[in-house]
Formats: sequence, structure tokens, C-alpha cells
Amino acid sequence: MQATEHHVCLEKLERVRESARRLKSLRGALIPVLHDVQDLYGYLPEEALSVVSEELQISMADIYGVATFYSFFSLEPKGEHVIRVCLGTACYVKGSQEILDKLCEDLDVEVGKTTADGRFTVEAMRCLGACGLAPVLSVENKVYGKLQVTDVSKILEDYRSK
Repeated sequence: MQATEHHVCLEKLERVRESARRLKSLRGALIPVLHDVQDLYGYLPEEALSVVSEELQISMADIYGVATFYSFFSLEPKGEHVIRVCLGTACYVKGSQEILDKLCEDLDVEVGKTTADGRFTVEAMRCLGACGLAPVLSVENKVYGKLQVTDVSKILEDYRSK
């Protein structure tokens, strides 16, 4: 690790420590602290969770219990573009599983994983709240609705060029 990378790493860990200290008097402080960590890193790295454990005096087992219970939190780095495919009932009956399968095939990645180049993460969700547009997927905050399997390549192409 180069000196600048080491400095950035220490700086981020200090920000985690500050967040935990600032929020520890709140009831249920763990979740807001974990949000801060994920905002800072894009996921919940173990070294940051160790700082949270130390500062909040919460066991790593309890922290991992919370982090794995809530689908918002990720213990692995996410890709540059996070694609979420809705598998709720309305979307599923209109073909969202086939859309998810096509995404995974085109990107050569499993559901819940990130492509080798770090560009895309594919996630399956229970509901994206756009049932009237079924089937849907989202990339960052943009929702694509009334999809067909043939739409997948075009959507991916738009983000591959970014």
C-alpha cells in the first residue's frame, strides 16, 4: 500500500470513529453509524466495523447480525452501477426472472455479485414499488419499466458507455 492510500485509509477510519462517537448517545445508534460507514466506503468493510464495535461497545457478532438483516447494507464492495431487478409478484408474473437471467448472462455475474471489472453489481429485490410499470429494474435512482428481455442489452449499453 502506498503512503497516500494508507493516509486515506486512516482518514476514513478516523471519520468512522468520529461518527460513532457523535452518535453513540442515541438510542439505536448502530444503524445510523452503519449508514455513515456505508456512505463513506460504499459498503461495510471489516476494519471499519471493528472501529464501530470498539466505539459503541457492541460485539462484532451483533454488528454483523444487524448488517446482514437489513438488505440496504452490504459487506462487499458494490459496482459503479448497481442494477436492482424487482422480483415482486407483479414483476415476476410479467417476466422479471427472465430479465434478471439475461442481465446475469450479459454481464457474466451471479445475482448479488459484482462484475470482475467492478462496473456493475446485480441485485434481486422483493419490491421496488413500481408495480404498475411491471416488470421493472433500477440503475442507481433511474427506474426502467414495462421491460422486455430485449431491453436489457440497450440499458447495459447506456451504462457501459458512461
